[in-house]
Amino acid sequence: MRRRLLSAAALAAALTGITTPHAVAADRVGELDETLLTQTHQGNLTEITAGHDAQRHATSDCVRKAGAVLVRDHTKLDADGSTLAGRLGVTLPASPSAQQQKDLAAVRAKAGGAAYDAAWLTTQEKAHRETLALLDREIRGGSNAEVRAAARTARPVVAMHLDMVRGGTCHTAEDAGTVGAGTGGRLAAAESPLATAGTVSMAGGGLLTAAGAVWLLRARRRPATKR
Repeated sequence: MRRRLLSAAALAAALTGITTPHAVAADRVGELDETLLTQTHQGNLTEITAGHDAQRHATSDCVRKAGAVLVRDHTKLDADGSTLAGRLGVTLPASPSAQQQKDLAAVRAKAGGAAYDAAWLTTQEKAHRETLALLDREIRGGSNAEVRAAARTARPVVAMHLDMVRGGTCHTAEDAGTVGAGTGGRLAAAESPLATAGTVSMAGGGLLTAAGAVWLLRARRRPATKR
């Protein structure tokens, strides 16, 4: 009997080990994750500034509206991204990159005429294409689940912005006000508990299976006891 109980205990331990994922520890922040957080923060700062500029200097109502959308969405996305970066210990730069500042100045220099609108739209198309590529790299190969979740949340917002300026022509979305921007950090934070719940569930499944093994052994003993 003792040998059977020991075998059941060994089986329980083995099953628990099999069903518990080895990646219980929190996801590390890899180079790609840090790059995503850093560069999207700088991109957000750039788009917020560009949006304010458009509201002041654009000659067409469409470009002014597009600028307002950029300010609204990138402000929300940046707030969540900055919160996530702080939680993960990633230090963010205080300003856009030197190239981004140069691009902003070049567009701003054309203020006062239709050339401004054209330059603004062309610059925004390029910037949003680059941001989409950055988000896609993170979604495919990022190490940290929270950062990947934030990238997935930001992607449709950035894609909508690209549609507004695609081809250097302004196409302000009629439903731009309904875009659910700015939930990156909150959705990202929700992913870890889900992963943890999955770990607990699988571990619980291992314990239940082990308990079942012990019960079977006891059930086999009952007829022998009656005899």
